[in-house]
Amino acid sequence: MEWFHQVQHRCRQLLAEDSGRGPSSFSDDMPNKSSRDTHRSSHRVSANLRTVFSFHGPHQREHEAISKNFKGNAIRTTKYSLLTFIPMNLFQQFHRVANLYFLFLALLNWVPAVEAFQKEITMIPLLLVLTAIAIKDAVEDYRRYLFDKNVNNSVVQVFCGTQKAYTDQYWKDVRVGDFVRLSCNEIIPADILLLYSSDPRGLCYIETANLDGETNLKQRQVVSDLQLQGLEPTPEAFHSRIECENPNNDFNRFRGYIKDSSGVRVGLHIDNLLLRSCTIRNTETVVGIVVYAGHDTKAMMNNNEPRYKRSQLEKHLNTDILWCVFLFLIMCLTTSIGNGLWQKQLKDPVFQVDGDMSPAMAGFYMFWTMIIVLQVLIPISLYVSIEIVKLGQIYFIHNDLDLYNNELDCRINCRTLNITEDLGQIRYLFSDKTGTLTENKMVFRRCSIYGVEYPHEENGRRLNEYEAEKNGAAGKSITLKSGCSRKTPSCSSLSCDSRMSLHTLAAESAEEEQPFSYTAFCSRMAREVVPDPNLVRKLNCLYSLNDCSLETPLHLELIHITDFFLALAICNSVVVSSPSQSQHVVPEAQTPLRSLEEIKQIFQRFSTSPFLTLSNLSPHNIKDGPESFSNTLYSHKKSSSFTFSVPHNTTDRSELGKASNPTTSNLKFKLTLTATDEEELVGQVDGRETEDDFSDTKTNSYRVRKCVKGLAREEDELFYEAESPDEAALVHAARAYHCTLKGRSAETLLVDLPGIGCMAIQLLHILPFDSNRKRMSVVVRHPLTGEVVVYTKGADSVIMDLTETPKGAEQAQEIYGHIREQTQKHLEAYAREGLRTLCIAKKVLEEEEYDVWLNKHTVAESSIENREKLLLESAQKLETNLTLLGTTGIVDRLQEEVPETIEALQRAGIKIWVLTGDKQETAINIAYACKLLLANDQLLTANCRSKDACAALLEDLKQEVQCGEDNLTDLAARREFFSGSAAGFVLVIDGLTLDWALQEELKNGFVELSQRCKAVLCCRSTPLQKSLVVQLIREQLGVVTLAVGDGANDVSMIQMADVGLGISGQEGMQAVMSSDFAISRFKHLSKLLLVHGYWCYSRLASMILYFIYKNVMYATLLFWYQFFCGFSGSVMTNSWVLILFNLLFTSIPPLIYGILDQAKPAHTLLEQPELYQAAQHSKLYVPNMFWITVMDAFYQSLVCFFMPYFALAGSDVGELSFGSPINASALFIILLHQVIESNTLTWLHMTVLVLSGGFYFGFVLLFSVLCVTCSPPTNLLGVETLQMSQPLFYIICALTTVTALLPRLLFRALHNTLRSYTVLESPHLDRVDTERYWSRMQNWNRSSRAKNMTVYANYPVS
Repeated sequence: MEWFHQVQHRCRQLLAEDSGRGPSSFSDDMPNKSSRDTHRSSHRVSANLRTVFSFHGPHQREHEAISKNFKGNAIRTTKYSLLTFIPMNLFQQFHRVANLYFLFLALLNWVPAVEAFQKEITMIPLLLVLTAIAIKDAVEDYRRYLFDKNVNNSVVQVFCGTQKAYTDQYWKDVRVGDFVRLSCNEIIPADILLLYSSDPRGLCYIETANLDGETNLKQRQVVSDLQLQGLEPTPEAFHSRIECENPNNDFNRFRGYIKDSSGVRVGLHIDNLLLRSCTIRNTETVVGIVVYAGHDTKAMMNNNEPRYKRSQLEKHLNTDILWCVFLFLIMCLTTSIGNGLWQKQLKDPVFQVDGDMSPAMAGFYMFWTMIIVLQVLIPISLYVSIEIVKLGQIYFIHNDLDLYNNELDCRINCRTLNITEDLGQIRYLFSDKTGTLTENKMVFRRCSIYGVEYPHEENGRRLNEYEAEKNGAAGKSITLKSGCSRKTPSCSSLSCDSRMSLHTLAAESAEEEQPFSYTAFCSRMAREVVPDPNLVRKLNCLYSLNDCSLETPLHLELIHITDFFLALAICNSVVVSSPSQSQHVVPEAQTPLRSLEEIKQIFQRFSTSPFLTLSNLSPHNIKDGPESFSNTLYSHKKSSSFTFSVPHNTTDRSELGKASNPTTSNLKFKLTLTATDEEELVGQVDGRETEDDFSDTKTNSYRVRKCVKGLAREEDELFYEAESPDEAALVHAARAYHCTLKGRSAETLLVDLPGIGCMAIQLLHILPFDSNRKRMSVVVRHPLTGEVVVYTKGADSVIMDLTETPKGAEQAQEIYGHIREQTQKHLEAYAREGLRTLCIAKKVLEEEEYDVWLNKHTVAESSIENREKLLLESAQKLETNLTLLGTTGIVDRLQEEVPETIEALQRAGIKIWVLTGDKQETAINIAYACKLLLANDQLLTANCRSKDACAALLEDLKQEVQCGEDNLTDLAARREFFSGSAAGFVLVIDGLTLDWALQEELKNGFVELSQRCKAVLCCRSTPLQKSLVVQLIREQLGVVTLAVGDGANDVSMIQMADVGLGISGQEGMQAVMSSDFAISRFKHLSKLLLVHGYWCYSRLASMILYFIYKNVMYATLLFWYQFFCGFSGSVMTNSWVLILFNLLFTSIPPLIYGILDQAKPAHTLLEQPELYQAAQHSKLYVPNMFWITVMDAFYQSLVCFFMPYFALAGSDVGELSFGSPINASALFIILLHQVIESNTLTWLHMTVLVLSGGFYFGFVLLFSVLCVTCSPPTNLLGVETLQMSQPLFYIICALTTVTALLPRLLFRALHNTLRSYTVLESPHLDRVDTERYWSRMQNWNRSSRAKNMTVYANYPVS
């Protein structure tokens, strides 16, 4: 069955591709298989390029010749039209095996030789199914039609050649080559090449929330080097020709060039392309030319149907259906053989028999007749019932109040409807760390510069205070919102406040009234950074450089400190705005606080080579280390200087800070100030700041915090739109030290430096972050020294390898080696604390070196083929021989209830793997914090640098685990008794070793080792490695896997797993849009898997067995009758009841059973996660259960048939009178069988059961009274009314029902008796839980009534 659905899905895609429309009519090369497929597709470039001319330009003839093959901008996602609906819908419906089966039976019954019923009757099931599905498809397609109509009739300004001006036109009339003018807050109608922007720097900002869910702004730039750059182009005078790649679905790639009339080529890239469905922000006017329209746009080519998935339960069901077919054929074959033998032995029949037909041929015809008669044995309708039940289960999951997030006003989103039961069979869970286990709300915690660690203790205390405030506010009631609304104000000027239209998932409930709540990654904790007093003291020395004579050692440290914070401020893609200006405008630089000559002198002194000058130092200047400055306070009387009141001697440094400062034992040559210099600088402190002011550390801490909180009031409020929370945290940290990013444009950065004022820094290049380099860089020209400087930040594992060892003076090498050594210690200490680390470095380029690199980089930027590869190589050549400045430690707190959730999942038998790009120490620390790694667990570390070493290490670890398991066996019971959990092994493996372990020769050993570990931590792993790990476990072990993540780097892993789960966090919505289920918090996993997963699996498993039971039970009644009618294919009931018995009379109760039944209450499943293992290991639906169900059905059918037979033996009743108590007894047995099997009985269950029975008796009585020739050749008139008027009918039904159900009732009573006491008492305890739950639901509905949002609980009314 599975292969058929896959072929069907592929045929639909091909069919839609031929018609050129529909949601599945786009490129099949989608990035939804794995990261490897995406990588391959991104480098697949067609040999033919698309040529675009202006529609109204001088090349109109060429445009008309080539534009015939271009698609228009009108979109059509509907599948049908009025003329094609019936034929196409029927064609698609008959791709289903169930419909083909019904069609085959209907056609077979039209053959006179094998006709079993009235011809019209066998058409009823098929017509009902086709009509119901056709109505559903028509409603869905009509909704698509209305959506398409609304989109196509949107209005945009397009240049009109006849009117020589821009006029309003419908989107559907836009063509390739048209010039389009857009304004702020307008949605882009097609993929447009940006030729003009009202911004003087040629910038435009777009919001891509409609594509990837990200609310932060993306920067786009006018095509560079245009002849009329800065002026709005005239379409009629546009002589250039555009050559670009053919349409593709890659959002991150656009290659091409624009060639003007003189033959000059200008390269095009993705930053020049405005994508359809995005929104223009913060730009008054943009103009561009359409290069892709309609279904050729990248947005529409990514508008694919969800990936087809098949649940494990349905795969198991296919096997059982085949067994049912086998039984079906055995019954038909037995009847046909019996008919042939019966006719062969028949002598002088008293009734009419076709004597001309041989017994063999009669048996052959009888085989096909029985195919029609026993058709109810094959539960083909079960597939339709399963889909209905899954929709009901999805409804209750979606409306579960426990899975609702108050802060984000976000519910669970079920994107895939056919794998709900797989939630109850998860064996392996693969999780990202950042944003999944943690908040992904990055807050600057501490840093290390020049080998000196600054612990920022006040900053740590501040975080604890915020945490306490948040916990205190958690108990406050929050008004529920009806949805995630988005405001879109009009834009009438350049400074349109688009922040109001940015919906961010990072908004905190406590900050809803603050302007910052509209800015991504800008929480209160990230903004308010408390500076470290020692670092403030050193920075204040910058104001005193002209007032004192300082030696080179001081200059060296201040160079590092200044460059460090400058790098934090500018090495990013942050967009800056303020209430008085738009985000992309760079304000005019203010007058520096010092004269230009003073600033030049300072930076000329700073520009001295840091290490070459060390060779000129005298021995007395190399006595103490750089830490000699840590106890000296520098301040200045000027208004721009820091006014923090900090202690002269800080005594409350953390242990980490104490351990990290250099000491005389580990450094021969040290740098210090003389006592005279120190006294001179200390004497420059403002007279108001006496030594008494520093005596009380607590008072001073309060003053520091108060000063920081007042900082925003003293300066203009700035809003930072960052692409990641890391960037925002670092920019806010730099601002805390008065190194403030004030504005940004394509070529300029405006930075406010401490003691200097606002300075415009020329931005030469941005080398963005990518997963291969694991770093980003900016190339700037210093405004005073004129030097070309590269500032780089990235992962410590990469940056530390790229830093240079200075040549020349031995002292310089020792100092630099000491800085590296101390920085590495600080990195390890930060990782042990669970902090995220980034290294900061810089490089000063010579002009000749920069010119050589620039020429090659320009060629790479303008290249069409292999552009990404050339840009990567260009960046790697530049980012070498770096000078290490320092490192940062950013805290990312665990989400609430993560340890409890992981503990519950492990108790449920789910093995958890954490796949992260962080350092090993960080991952281990987080594992301890979230209780994935316990104190009594044994840690296995795998760090190898070669394949052979990896193979040897895996063997050693397997031996170690084997020995450990032998030792644990004897102590397991005692340890579990005292600690509540047995010790286990946890494997920690780094990215390089994982590469070796995933290779063909070693993967079996790696899987074997991981099976014996209770958890695995994969560190420094790439997105590709994540997907390969999931694929390896899923294919090698054949288990159900779940992958959960929150970012774009988790998409391949999510799509590779059997169940993909996205978390709507701080990194956009790519993971959510690629997932099967989307939640807002990791803690929701416990309820989703342990409760809903268990319920969905147990419900569907029980319903499938019940369906098989009732079909087999009723079909065998007809089979037993063949032994008493000469195997003639006759039936003891009318054909209407036979067809409608399973279709209508007994179809609704199983649906209610499959949606509402609860095998165990929710609180019991959460308190006892071990119960999940019954569903996890398919104990509820094992092959033995199928055969037990079939045998029970055979027994009940024997009782149901032969008890009426013996009761009516010797009487003169006809075949219809004989079949009347059999049908009634079968109905009672089937309905009451479900009552016995149900774990939950509510008024809804009982109502449906009563209505089903009443519907049957009402139908047969009505037929008996009114129908004369409804079922020829039999006559139904008066049969049922006569039977039901006799007491014997009811006695037979009662005795038959009790006898048939007695074994099942005894088995269920024995099973309940042997169950644990806790499970037995849980239904009584659940009453209290249900009452509390319904009380919460009523409060929710009451608060949401004004918004027309009513939510129902997943607890049925009892």
